[in-house]
Amino acid sequence: MCKLLSQYRAVARDLNVDAVAIVPGPNFTRLFGAEFHSNERPLVVFIPAEGDAAAIVPNLELRSFDLIGFEGEVFDWRDQDGYDHAFKALASQLPHSSLAVEGQIMRVFVHHAIAAAWPGLRIVDAEKQISGLRIIKSESEVSLLSDAIHISERALDHTISKVRVGMTETEIQGLLTQALFANGADAHAFGPIVAAGDNSAMPHAHARSDYRVQAGDALLLDFGARKDGFCADITRTFFVGHVDDASAEVYDAVYRANLRGHEVTKAGVTCHEVDDAVIGVLEASPFADRIRTKTGHGLGRDVHEAPYIMRGNHQVLEAGMVFTNEPGLYQIGEFGVRIEDDILVTDTGCRSLTQFPKELTVIGT
Repeated sequence: MCKLLSQYRAVARDLNVDAVAIVPGPNFTRLFGAEFHSNERPLVVFIPAEGDAAAIVPNLELRSFDLIGFEGEVFDWRDQDGYDHAFKALASQLPHSSLAVEGQIMRVFVHHAIAAAWPGLRIVDAEKQISGLRIIKSESEVSLLSDAIHISERALDHTISKVRVGMTETEIQGLLTQALFANGADAHAFGPIVAAGDNSAMPHAHARSDYRVQAGDALLLDFGARKDGFCADITRTFFVGHVDDASAEVYDAVYRANLRGHEVTKAGVTCHEVDDAVIGVLEASPFADRIRTKTGHGLGRDVHEAPYIMRGNHQVLEAGMVFTNEPGLYQIGEFGVRIEDDILVTDTGCRSLTQFPKELTVIGT
């Protein structure tokens, strides 16, 4: 923990602020090896550029917080009394004039409580710098990611073996969920997407209980296991019963775009260049009007994190970064196709952590 704390102190010094504030979420879990829920009770750890850390902790979480081995002063509060006095007590001990926060994670009421305790405090959004500390995955983190991915792939294999014409999307989602936990998932990485027919043309569709899969439907499954704090994110699109030539042609365009992403990825290439190459394949197909999304996003403790694989993002890829390669084509009212792999950037190229076959596959026969 001391080594990791020093990284956050360095962020504070680099940004010329007095301290960094961390709230429950992926950065908190990385730092302390424990998960706490974000709810109506604020829990905040303040890590100063110099000196000891301190924390605001709900009284009912004190025992759980003790178990993480936190060595700084803890200011607890009870529901009956509210949390304002705890923030003010901490502020009297740490008279900060500036603070870096996680802009995508900290909730507004926590921000307001901090601002009220330190009048005139300069608050800086340091999401990029704080989350950037986990953008390069260690070998052990890659191993944990691989575990989550392999669990997901085993669950997918089991699920598609059970799919038949006439099943509802929610029935298939139920099979997938059962298979994930049967294979060792701790939780869903995110709410799974199971979408057939015209629903598959919605990139973030919700499973329907009133639609039964028909022969010839595209069936898109986008899901992932969470295991030991790390997330998988996989998409495969199948066809149920049979596939017509027009649908196969769309699938082939997405497949070629996905392969192109693997071909161009290596350390030293920019996110822009990868997305340009992948989307360029789709743009050169007869289906360019069906493009609706960028190529992908980083993956780790969060399902969506840096780096973001999109045109205009000139961040240079480095060995150890992991991101999704998920080109797709979507014809609203008809069907969609997405193929998603989880890719590890290496010095000489990339390695796909996802091994599930992605060639055109007909299931439910």
